[in-house]
Amino acid sequence: MTLIARFQVDGYEPRQVTGLDADWFGLMTFAKTFTSGITGHATTLFMAAGSQEGSRSYVATEQITGRPDGGEEGSVTIQHGGLESDPEVWFGHIVPNTGTGGFAGWSGSARILHDDKGAYFEIKLA
Repeated sequence: MTLIARFQVDGYEPRQVTGLDADWFGLMTFAKTFTSGITGHATTLFMAAGSQEGSRSYVATEQITGRPDGGEEGSVTIQHGGLESDPEVWFGHIVPNTGTGGFAGWSGSARILHDDKGAYFEIKLA
């Protein structure tokens, strides 16, 4: 089964790593709202490498709290990442055994894609 979960980014906040002052990475947290496929919100820890626009990479871990369409309230953790210059290699997966409520037992892939409506997760449940 494939689920399309659309979201919007509500805000972000740059973060610092104590004792590490470097220009080769960036760290921030995001707040997201899910509007279809999943209704709810997420907190995302996002780390980027590189400083040249179009050549950066990222890895993110986020916990989604809400409900999948037709399901009950719960949460699940997803990890995703990729190269800004090559969206074809973007990856993502549901972290095993993190689903609760309507997300219990979820496993499979979860990568971010974009279309003319914006960003969304393409979640393929195994």
